[in-house]
Amino acid sequence: MKKNKKKSSFFVNVRKYFFDKFSEQKNDKFSIAEVVVIIFISILFGAIVGFVLSSSRPFGTEVSSEVAEIINTYDNIIENYYGEVSEDELLNAAVSGMVSTLDDPYSVFMDRIDTETFNETVDGTFIGIGITLEWNNGGFKIVDIISDSPAEKSGLKANDYIVEIDGDSIADLDLNDVSKLIKKKEKMSITVLRGDEKRIFKVKKGIIEIPSVVSKVLDNNIGYIFIESFASNTSVQFEEELSELEKKGIESLIIDVRDNPGGRLGQVNDILELFFSKKTILYQIGNDKEIKKVYSTKKDKKNYPVAILVNKGSASASEILAASFQENYKQATIVGTETFGKGTIQKAVELSSGASIKYTTQKWLTPKGIWIDGKGIIPDEVVELGDDINEDKQLEKAVEILKK
Repeated sequence: MKKNKKKSSFFVNVRKYFFDKFSEQKNDKFSIAEVVVIIFISILFGAIVGFVLSSSRPFGTEVSSEVAEIINTYDNIIENYYGEVSEDELLNAAVSGMVSTLDDPYSVFMDRIDTETFNETVDGTFIGIGITLEWNNGGFKIVDIISDSPAEKSGLKANDYIVEIDGDSIADLDLNDVSKLIKKKEKMSITVLRGDEKRIFKVKKGIIEIPSVVSKVLDNNIGYIFIESFASNTSVQFEEELSELEKKGIESLIIDVRDNPGGRLGQVNDILELFFSKKTILYQIGNDKEIKKVYSTKKDKKNYPVAILVNKGSASASEILAASFQENYKQATIVGTETFGKGTIQKAVELSSGASIKYTTQKWLTPKGIWIDGKGIIPDEVVELGDDINEDKQLEKAVEILKK
């Protein structure tokens, strides 16, 4: 508001100058030099007015009456509400309300914390020291350390008990407080108990890559790859793990996407291209007006038998992978239980407040054009996991099939 007042006073002063100048010489004639000056200033004045008017409203944009009401409501609350108002909270509430009217379970509003967590999940990286803590036996125990993380490089180990951070005891804090304390520090000294010995380690936060792919070789030269999610670095990790398995002489492969909620579409696309050659339809994508077929762009393909493990927790990108193998790969077998049934694709947009919205923009179909939304994929071999936690009947069935 103050800015507009300054602009107004500027124009008033310019207008006053011309009025006064004209009043001084209303009974006299203007000289040629004065006429030239007045014309120049008039042109300049017109240019300034045009600039101000055009900058107040972006060129080529119009605000509808509905949007104008939202803006006016926002401005009225900010200027006239008797108490304190958070502009970010007003913005978030308005955006959240709009998204909630879409009646779509996958179109959601995420606050700043949820947005950070979501970004870490889909980016496959986060900034931290790389430890997992739990409250155990009256202390804060490090139960896991990410390989090649700042924590591992500093010398911290699993089973260490953290007792101090920067020389201050954490005995009166809870697990959440300790995690927040570590998260907000760039550098810190961490005092731990290792057995009966007290040791101090200097740790500096860094960018940590989250491993989303693990692999191993089972009996009968069967390779096994587990994909936890499809983050921005998953396809690179998958290709590296698959290459190592092939160097070890695997003759068949199990890809486990059980309880994998999905993630970035481009990542599953890159993984599928490792198995299918050109002109193979990997999946289809589009909206109610247009559907586009997505083809593999690679020359080579794999020829060994593959089993895909799925369950009710396999969703979205996991289902794209399973459907593509089921309809395209002659030596593939889908094993497990019916998948989740998510046939839509979302886009995430971050707001100035740090919050974000995620809303549905497209749907995907199997290579043969089937929309599995709300239905899921039926495995070729329907197998329940079983009640014994030490027994994996789905994995056993996949191994049995590949042995044949």
